[in-house]
Amino acid sequence: MTENTAGSWPEPPLAGTEAAAVLGALERQRATVAWKCSGLDASGLRTRLGTSDVTLGGLLKHLAHVEDSHFARLWLGTPVGAPWDGVDWDSTPDWDYRSAAEDTPEQLRALWQDSVARSRAVVDAALRTGGLDQLGAFTTRGGERPNLRRILLDLVEEYARHAGHADLIRESVDGLTGEDPPR
Repeated sequence: MTENTAGSWPEPPLAGTEAAAVLGALERQRATVAWKCSGLDASGLRTRLGTSDVTLGGLLKHLAHVEDSHFARLWLGTPVGAPWDGVDWDSTPDWDYRSAAEDTPEQLRALWQDSVARSRAVVDAALRTGGLDQLGAFTTRGGERPNLRRILLDLVEEYARHAGHADLIRESVDGLTGEDPPR
């Protein structure tokens, strides 16, 4: 990943390895979500648009869960840890979104940042031992296993979808718009 010439905003390399491009795209999406959720108090993180239950705080908690579950379950083949392991997902499938209203902005940001740090450490370790073709531990009913490339691309897709939600919600909170933070 490279920095753009105007500041420290993460950018995928213009020319580089496939791993650098994929990780650069993921880091750019992570940075976008972080920026859209930055500087807001609890009220701002709980703002909703129309009839949607999605909030910026809920997005942070959901993305923390996605980070942890993708790498624990799909890559390492281990159960996810707290707080995810204590949730009855069958009876409360949107627990991450809904329970975010009970958390402070500091708790939500720390939960997400810690999950991202764990994911980065797992990916760094995996790339030290091989490339994107390495297979994760999860096996489907049909006997297939995802490779690291697929897991990372799924994360890029997840973040890109939610960065769009974050754009709209943040604009409704205080008018903040744009693709990159001010330099």
